[in-house]
Amino acid sequence: MTQDLSAVAWPVRTDRLQLRPATPADVEATWQIRRLPEVAEWLGHDFSDHDEYAERFLAPDRLATTLVIELGGRPIGDLMLFLEDPWAQSDVADRAKNVQAMLGWVLDPAYGGQGYATEAVAEVLRICFEDLGLRRVRALCFADNVPSWRLMERLGMRREEYAVRDSLHRSRGWLDGMSYALLADEWRAAR
Repeated sequence: MTQDLSAVAWPVRTDRLQLRPATPADVEATWQIRRLPEVAEWLGHDFSDHDEYAERFLAPDRLATTLVIELGGRPIGDLMLFLEDPWAQSDVADRAKNVQAMLGWVLDPAYGGQGYATEAVAEVLRICFEDLGLRRVRALCFADNVPSWRLMERLGMRREEYAVRDSLHRSRGWLDGMSYALLADEWRAAR
């Protein structure tokens, strides 16, 4: 699938942050954050090995979906913005191409509790609905990842599913999982 974020005038600035597409030069800074135990706890991959992480990060599809969060020119986290097609019946599937996105985020814990994640994800929602013209955005998390689902709720995302022991965690075993979503018209109404 083609990830076309060219409709966005990068970099995008918020009150305190700058968001921009990731480059190969971001491998080290993002790995330093993702390898922290309190961050790695909730990630879908074990990023303890630098070379393995670099290979995954530099894969063209991954690089095309990653945005870096900067504070004063310093990377403090990253976001995933993955354009996707929702399920559609085959005869109308062409009208469902790239109309929604899956979001993900990582923030250096040293910058937690200061509203940076909320500010960054709120701006990505704006990008999705205004700049890209998407109709729906979704995100997933382990139910035990309280900061993640609280962020989604703070931004007006609706919990669509609470699934019992559907997600296998590398050290905690089977955990409950949650999915959240927000429609463009819901986002506009809340503004």
